[in-house]
Amino acid sequence: MAEENITQFTEREQTSHLIEELLAERTQVWNLYCGVAGVESYQSNKPMEEQVQEFCQMLVDYISLGHFGVYQRIIEGSERRKTIIEAAERIYPQIVQATEAVLKFNEKYQQALTPAIILNQLADDLSVLGDQLATRIELEDELISKMLA
Repeated sequence: MAEENITQFTEREQTSHLIEELLAERTQVWNLYCGVAGVESYQSNKPMEEQVQEFCQMLVDYISLGHFGVYQRIIEGSERRKTIIEAAERIYPQIVQATEAVLKFNEKYQQALTPAIILNQLADDLSVLGDQLATRIELEDELISKMLA
């Protein structure tokens, strides 16, 4: 019984660490998003092409950490708490939608960009992506609050 309690404590400690890392990466993604979107307080001296590349890389890192770190535990059946499993089952399809939006955006913008693409398409694509990220963040916060309870 004591060994099982130690295992559960260790697993929750690992989960807490992954959540902290996810939240830190999410903050970085949002800051880079604001920079690429042209929000004044987040302006960068880097060329826009470089900012977009950096944003894409951090975005993929963030999505990967969420999927392969935090959510993988639930997907594999390692999570035993019913409230978390139920919340995950309900929200995971929307998380997948946001992941697909990120991958689509990354596929388009990770390649060499022309100024015309940035000028003509980036704002609209960022708007769509921003909506998906905002939804994902709300859902993640719901799940994270249950995981940390």
